[in-house]
Amino acid sequence: MAYTLGVDIGTFESKGVIVDEGGRIVAEAARPHEMIVPRPGWAEHRAEEDWWGDFVFIVREMLRSSQVKPEEIGAVACSAIGPCMLPVDADGTPLMNGVLYGVDTRASAEIALLNAEIGEARILDHSGNALTSQAVGPKILWLRRNRPEIWARTKRILTSTSFVTWKLTGQFVIDHYTASSFAPVYDMSRQRWSCGLADICNETMLPRLLWSTEIAGRISEGAARETGLAPGTPVTCGTIDAAAEAVSVGARAPGDMMVMYGSTIFIILLSDRRLTDPRLWHAPWLFPGQHAVMAGLATSGTLTHWFRDKFAADLPRDQAFARLAAEAEAVPPGARGLLCLPYFSGERTPIHNPLAKGAFFGLNLTHGRGEMYRAVLEGIAMATRHVTDTFAEAGAPPARVLAVGGGTKNAVWLQATSDLTGLDQSVARVTSGAAYGDAFLAALAIGQARPEDIADWNPEARRVAAVRHPAYQQQYPLFRALYERTREIAAELGEDG
Repeated sequence: MAYTLGVDIGTFESKGVIVDEGGRIVAEAARPHEMIVPRPGWAEHRAEEDWWGDFVFIVREMLRSSQVKPEEIGAVACSAIGPCMLPVDADGTPLMNGVLYGVDTRASAEIALLNAEIGEARILDHSGNALTSQAVGPKILWLRRNRPEIWARTKRILTSTSFVTWKLTGQFVIDHYTASSFAPVYDMSRQRWSCGLADICNETMLPRLLWSTEIAGRISEGAARETGLAPGTPVTCGTIDAAAEAVSVGARAPGDMMVMYGSTIFIILLSDRRLTDPRLWHAPWLFPGQHAVMAGLATSGTLTHWFRDKFAADLPRDQAFARLAAEAEAVPPGARGLLCLPYFSGERTPIHNPLAKGAFFGLNLTHGRGEMYRAVLEGIAMATRHVTDTFAEAGAPPARVLAVGGGTKNAVWLQATSDLTGLDQSVARVTSGAAYGDAFLAALAIGQARPEDIADWNPEARRVAAVRHPAYQQQYPLFRALYERTREIAAELGEDG
């Protein structure tokens, strides 16, 4: 029997699975790490410790616990948070912490500069995406302008998955889905690097482009010694975690929408055509000829972690989320008139405002922790509805919604999202998420599975039906108005406010 192995590097935790040919999980492991916030608007990871260190730990733990022989692993696939920006030297050694995806808003000045020099319409036409905090190009320019001593030593720019794949195989590669977030240096129409629009970097600094299930290389002797894997084991190119999550729950047809409940809400809608809307993101999908339209909030699971740490320190840490969920469930929909703007790290889609601020509005002396936590969950759900409304306005309403991620265990959050968006959600049997999707992609890469086999690997376990609540019908327009009416105040507070 040939097994496949998948590992996903997340914002706060990395997870891995080993699965057999039928998709049965035979081993799982996880390892937490921290998101480094050196100043407001910045978000970083340590590439060696958090990305590669987690990968090594998880693989060794799974091989130990499962007793699967290394040579029985048919292929390895990795996904990770993205898109990130990591400069490395000629030896592939990181020169600084990895700069994270859209939750890191440090390159706002560079976005404004590029938009002024090139023109927003030209960038959108060339790259398929407007420049936002999700784009890597402005972050490369930030590095060049603000860290000249690091830039002088930079040989290549990698993302999180690229770094792990390089450590495994010695190959510098990136998949097209991830590369599309490197606007404005990715040409969406030609699906290739194109650095002529702006003086950001040259193409030799960027990884080689592949599709996600192409074999990037094989486990090197050095990586085998570190991980315990067999030298010569095939390694796929990999992808961003959200894409692997979508694969894990069966998103494969146009109209399928994946909603990932993780450190952020991330949404992927598969399409049979390129859809260009500056409020959303576009990418080639994981396979040639397919497309994806994406959206993401800036703080979701991250916000629930913040709330737990600040307002539930009295609860045992391993029970805190369950207790908070129970307190929120005891509060009726609408949180007794309390609204929460969940923009605690600015916001990504659809408003793309790094200066947006978080807020609780409507507090009175009858409100307690349960109302506040419910308002947090409902605020995230309202921001999610803003996104799904934007998809519909762009002419791409979902045909099927597939929910995945750790947040699916929170019944209040899941139900509030269905109720506010008016969309039923399907929850699959396996919610291991991206790591499970990686294992399936590895199986595809070596011909051990067909795309349609995911329905047998991971069938639907339950469905969340949308319910109309008068409180939500009243509060959602107020939520939208609250942001608009406080936007100028938030801007005046600035990045440090």
